[in-house]
Amino acid sequence: MQTIAFVGLGTMGGPMARNLVRAGYTVRAYDTNPEAVAALVRDGAVAAATPADAARNADFAITMVPDSPQVDDALLGPNGIASTLPQTAIYIDMSTIAPSATDRFIAELKKRNIEMVDAPVGRSAQHAVDGKLLIMVGATPKALERTRPILERMGDTIVHCGPPGMGARMKVVNNFMSVTINVTTAEALTLAERSGLDPEIARNVMMGTVAGMGHMGTTYPAKVLRGDHTPGFAIDLAYKDLRLALDLAREVNVDVPTAAAARPVYERAREDGRGREDWSALYAFVRGEKAG
Repeated sequence: MQTIAFVGLGTMGGPMARNLVRAGYTVRAYDTNPEAVAALVRDGAVAAATPADAARNADFAITMVPDSPQVDDALLGPNGIASTLPQTAIYIDMSTIAPSATDRFIAELKKRNIEMVDAPVGRSAQHAVDGKLLIMVGATPKALERTRPILERMGDTIVHCGPPGMGARMKVVNNFMSVTINVTTAEALTLAERSGLDPEIARNVMMGTVAGMGHMGTTYPAKVLRGDHTPGFAIDLAYKDLRLALDLAREVNVDVPTAAAARPVYERAREDGRGREDWSALYAFVRGEKAG
């Protein structure tokens, strides 16, 4: 069976590596936390003293660490993966890091004739345990073909986002949307509560509208992504409703910075002549398209 070096055995990496062990791969494991390594060894992995030790003569090497500096150290440091990984192997970084760092690692490994795949993950720690992660892959088609059997042991949804570097970019964009929506969600529920509403009732209502269902699955594919800007709900009306929400927030003394930040975008779109277009046409405005 193939040998996989796995560096980074935290909340996500530990279960991911464990699923590879259970699939029959020889997993050489390294983490700065000896207890994490020991736990995986009890499940059948082989302990490695350093990332370089893990990668020696391996078929694949995987990193799942917190950020760019940790990837840099694990990959290119004095005892890094790149110092021992064979040219026939593929390096897979599954961490969430800066795309510019991913590009640098790709270029550095190319000098060494080692192919890299960036494959950050989405979903939760329980999905990692269950082997049901969503994996965003940046890879050549050939590298994806070689790594897919491994990735499928860790995730049930493998999305080829494009050439090397595109997986890292997709993860940053995905998380940008998630973390900003989280702030708006917190603001909305607080505004509901301060206005006298039961937050659970407010949540149930919003789960039945675009507020909870999300634009990606509703308004955008129905309108702007089809090139249709005719109003189902006009930007002028959206701007008015945003103004009403800001007024209410002031009345009940709730800070709503995401709403305040959204207001000038709607204002500029209206100034651009898009007031009577569908509110999803904000995408066209932000992209810099000229109004029809």
